[in-house]
Amino acid sequence: MKLVILDAFAANPGDLDWSFLNKYGEVTVYDRTPDPALTVERAKDADVVILNKTPLTRETVERLPKLRLVAVLATGYNVVDVAACRERGVPVVNVPSYAGFAVAQQTMAFLLAFASRVAEHSASVLSGDWVKSPDFSYFTAPTSELCGKTLGLIGYGDIGRRVAKMAAAFEMRVLVFTAHPEKYPDAPVTFVPLDTLLAQSDFVSLHVPQTQETVKLANESFLSRMKPTAVLINTARGGEVDEEAVASALNAGRIAGFAADVLSTEPPRADNPLLHAKNVLLTPHIAWAAYETRVRLLEILDKNLAAFFAGSPINVVNP
Repeated sequence: MKLVILDAFAANPGDLDWSFLNKYGEVTVYDRTPDPALTVERAKDADVVILNKTPLTRETVERLPKLRLVAVLATGYNVVDVAACRERGVPVVNVPSYAGFAVAQQTMAFLLAFASRVAEHSASVLSGDWVKSPDFSYFTAPTSELCGKTLGLIGYGDIGRRVAKMAAAFEMRVLVFTAHPEKYPDAPVTFVPLDTLLAQSDFVSLHVPQTQETVKLANESFLSRMKPTAVLINTARGGEVDEEAVASALNAGRIAGFAADVLSTEPPRADNPLLHAKNVLLTPHIAWAAYETRVRLLEILDKNLAAFFAGSPINVVNP
């Protein structure tokens, strides 16, 4: 049995160990596979292909004659042509719900960054401004309390529910827009229509999967319904934000800020308008990458492989 990991570096830059895979067969590990032709060359003899963000297109799948399983090192699996795999009888398995706490934590870090302005004030102090100040305290930007503010969550899955719980600890009011609020009859939040959420929220945070319905969800119309003092946060998928529209709204002062851990193209192109817009915080898709989270990721990968080889695959996304 041959297993090939096509892009191992993001999940394991060297602080974890792939040796647990050896019990399943011969393992070949590549840090990155940047070219489709290279994907075919490296995976052509593989029974199991393990990947994170390396695309596995229909054309590629058709050129992998020994392929028996695709194991995605993530919850999202849009990089894999799951229909092509299904037609070949190849299950695609993912890793659900492994990063909920870490992504929720990143969301709250963005809220706190805009409320407390820690980074700006630390930079000012370290540049010598406090040493030269005539006062014991000064401000480079206004700060505010999260207590009493309204957080609007679009989506109420595992991550959205965790964010709501964390926000409650800060005594925030939490509004939620979701397609099926009836699933959560006892939820300690207020379910509202999208228009209400946008009109009332001080922070709007995206927590929905990227689908045809959610691509560029945060567009010009969406932004025009937000408060001009509100901040938009995206820790979901970059394609859910119309980046040109957001940059324009920021530069014109129609919204107060934008924070994201994801962009439509990663790494971003140098001309991405958000890189040069006002009041932006961007992190390089790290919300999922805490050490503890990546340990959990590999543990679930191990369970996925064990179940597959036992004849009862789990976490299959293309049944």
